[in-house]
Amino acid sequence: MGVGLLQVIEQIGREKGIDREVLIDAVGAAILSASRKTLGPALDLRVEFDHGSGGFKHYAVRKVVEKALNAKSEISVEEAQRISPGAKLGDEIRSEVEAGRFGRIAAQTAKQVIIQRVREAERESVFQSFKAREGQLVNGVVQRIMKGNVIVNLGKAEAILPPREQLAREDYRIGDRVRAYVLDVRKTPKGSQIVLSRTHPGLLARLFEIEVPEIYEGIVEIKAAAREAGERAKVAVASRDGNVDPVGACVGYRGSRVQAIVRELMGEKIDVIAWKNDPATFVRSALAPAEVESVQMEVETHTLRVLVVDDQLSLAIGKRGQNARLAAKLLGWKVDIKSRGEVQKEAEERARAELQTRAVEAARAETSVRLLTELPGVGEKLARRLIEVGLDSYQKLAGASEEMLVTVEGIGLKTAQKVIGAAKEAMAAGGTD
Repeated sequence: MGVGLLQVIEQIGREKGIDREVLIDAVGAAILSASRKTLGPALDLRVEFDHGSGGFKHYAVRKVVEKALNAKSEISVEEAQRISPGAKLGDEIRSEVEAGRFGRIAAQTAKQVIIQRVREAERESVFQSFKAREGQLVNGVVQRIMKGNVIVNLGKAEAILPPREQLAREDYRIGDRVRAYVLDVRKTPKGSQIVLSRTHPGLLARLFEIEVPEIYEGIVEIKAAAREAGERAKVAVASRDGNVDPVGACVGYRGSRVQAIVRELMGEKIDVIAWKNDPATFVRSALAPAEVESVQMEVETHTLRVLVVDDQLSLAIGKRGQNARLAAKLLGWKVDIKSRGEVQKEAEERARAELQTRAVEAARAETSVRLLTELPGVGEKLARRLIEVGLDSYQKLAGASEEMLVTVEGIGLKTAQKVIGAAKEAMAAGGTD
């Protein structure tokens, strides 16, 4: 073995992308398995790689005991101390042994072990490689299509582009080149499952990094992105350099940069807007091209109340509410958009409802006044005072205490007793409560 074996290990490692130490462990495990076939299972064998010679050495391990009963697994203290002077009971003594030539079955066993270990290491290497690329873009070729799922060949692995992560206008064919966002990488019994996306907002951000050098260099930063994939998107950008216009840098000369991304996303309309730290200010840009008249922030409910003139309402909300939804996603706030006409109409309706409520309450109070003035000793003024403290019926008066009634202006103890008694009599006579 020696140098030749090391060269083979290093070559396989380069081809498969597997760490050299992992391959050495795999070969060691294979040799150990084959050695047990040759030397028998009774020996406690260990195989270790010798970096000096570039080969593997076999060791038989025996436990130090008072008196050895099994020579293959035990060694007496006296014999152990001849090999290693410091040996004591319970220690393990290693003795190098020759494995000899492997038979056909032993060699086949070693081969299977190596294949299995290399396959496992290759799977782990692929998983770690693509796990590190989550949130990044990858390029691949459509290999096959199964029940709407597009299987993409990424070179070392296959990935899946599910129907929910595909753009509605795209039609995939075998052999087509695909650029997609690595959404998720997870382990399965069959290896790594790599899920791609063409609808995630992260795809938009990564495409801008490719097309806009200022973003790649860190001069311009993408602060937020929101998409309704295949239809419309909004991207908020900010500049770390006061001399660089972030929107202009992203749009490019005559829109060349943003148009390259639009073509990649099958005609998806993209609005590039300047980021603002103040949500009330930022929402004005986020709702463009609509003109915002005023904004109210409700921090408790995390809501922005936006007011626009009547002819700007449909523009602010957008087709099927798209503009408003994208603005809300971009800001991370609820956005409630109303026109001036709607606000006025709601104010008028509230005023009418309030008037109706007051009218009903006034009518109810007059009915109670007429009812209470039928009691002996209760005039209109006293009846209104009783209603003010909640005593607006015979039932409530009958159940009231004298102490409570004397707190009402114009009522002494005798009057209180008289009113309570009259209310009880009216109740007994079947009076209205």
